[in-house]
Amino acid sequence: MGRTLLIRFVLAGMLLCLVGCAEVDITGRKQFYFVPDSVMNSMSFKSYSEFMGKNTLSKDTKQVEQVKRVGERIATAVESFCQNRGCMDRLKGYEWEFNLVEDKAVNAWAMPGGKVVVYTGLLPVAQNETGLAVVMGHEIAHAFARHGAERMSQGLLVNFGGMALSAALKEKPEQTKNLFLKSYGVGTQVGVMLPFSRLHESEADRLGLIFMAMAGYDPQVAVDFWGRMAASKDDKNKPLELLSTHPADETRIRDLKEHLPEAMSYYEGADESHWRMQNIERRTQKDPPAQEQYSAFCVLYSVF
Repeated sequence: MGRTLLIRFVLAGMLLCLVGCAEVDITGRKQFYFVPDSVMNSMSFKSYSEFMGKNTLSKDTKQVEQVKRVGERIATAVESFCQNRGCMDRLKGYEWEFNLVEDKAVNAWAMPGGKVVVYTGLLPVAQNETGLAVVMGHEIAHAFARHGAERMSQGLLVNFGGMALSAALKEKPEQTKNLFLKSYGVGTQVGVMLPFSRLHESEADRLGLIFMAMAGYDPQVAVDFWGRMAASKDDKNKPLELLSTHPADETRIRDLKEHLPEAMSYYEGADESHWRMQNIERRTQKDPPAQEQYSAFCVLYSVF
């Protein structure tokens, strides 16, 4: 029995290398996964719909608008980044959506396909729009870098001996669903995948800095934000799911400072009015009434 399991692991590992070998933009890290984007997106949309059906959306108009505004700006930046680097395949099938849910947990997550959720408990720690951009840029970076596909693939190897996802969904649907949710921080717990997750967190920190900078948010704020997150860990009344699989505080701050010059080069090249106009223009494609706002903006900045 032990030998059979070992053979399955070896074969699964070989499949992982042959089928899912890719490289993460910017960091250049080689990544391995065998769950295709189309499957991840499909699972994402279903899980996201179920989550939203069980949770309450915030009715605070100002806060909701802030979350959506930050999300739209970062999404626009990510799309521009992918267009410039020729990696639009990473966003294939994306249907961006940003929501704020009523929950005291200091947390946020982004699923494949652009489904992003922020918990109201995070906002006091974020303090302002730029602080919120730190977190949303970080979480969107996870989806962009296909970290969930890697974690899902690793989980299938560790928990199901390399079983194909289709078989896992058929034979162990509940366990497979839970594995998917944990891959994206929904109910994340420290466990066997912790070291792998920390690698992803560090990579998301670096990419997140760049995405928020491209969106016109000062990446230097990230150092103070994660410092506040570290300080908040002493508050037992705040369940910090967001920190459960993240690097040690000192390591994170040190790495952030090392990556700031790179991120600042993107920030200095970003123009606030340019990103605002692109964001409004992008929204008009999905929301015709927003065309009036876009036209007014163009007149204001003498585009015509």
